[in-house]
Amino acid sequence: MKPAELQLLTSIEDRHWWYKERRAILARELRKLPAAGQALDIGAAGGGNTRVIQAHGWRAVALEYSDSVADIAKARGISAIRADARDLPLKSGTCGLVTAFDILEHIEEDYLATAEIFRVLKPGGTTLIAVPCDMALWSAHDVEVGHVRRYTRPDLINVVQKAGLTVDAVWSWNVLLRPVVALRRKKSTGSDLGEVQPLVNTALTTIIRAERYLPVKSLPGVSLFLRARRP
Repeated sequence: MKPAELQLLTSIEDRHWWYKERRAILARELRKLPAAGQALDIGAAGGGNTRVIQAHGWRAVALEYSDSVADIAKARGISAIRADARDLPLKSGTCGLVTAFDILEHIEEDYLATAEIFRVLKPGGTTLIAVPCDMALWSAHDVEVGHVRRYTRPDLINVVQKAGLTVDAVWSWNVLLRPVVALRRKKSTGSDLGEVQPLVNTALTTIIRAERYLPVKSLPGVSLFLRARRP
């Protein structure tokens, strides 16, 4: 993703329906894990997700490829480093948790990134991954934000398992709004990232929160979430 896109993301993420609900998902997943320890948030941008991880007691480090965006996280008081997800600057077996939300789709050699996640995780450690799904939704938005692919469930599971990780769960997200997203993406001429009018933001928040209570996780969505662990 271009630095300008990342800087825009950090300026709107605290109030944007998409990012707020994804943090709620992250928080729910963190509550399922055992005692906190060292965590790494790959592709952390300004550290929004990193702050959630820290709030659950983890010693979290934000990792970002862009120097300028890593500096935003540092300015927020978050421990941040600039590095490539394919070559993590951490010792093997040091992390109890690694998160990678919307990262793998930007990396041509995604298998190198998952191999690095496996390497830095402790035995029994957990990784939480989120990616955009389904090439049927491919659009100018994907091109503009630097995606090289969208994933199917088998694709995502395959690249994670080949790294040596054991997949515990995979589920769809943003299922209810998929028809709206599909229509919007057909008309896209660039990135869809941007400020959302408050009333629209409230309405979209209500819809996406409904997925917490509905049996839709196996249906086609806009994103996939995966939880896996190092055996």
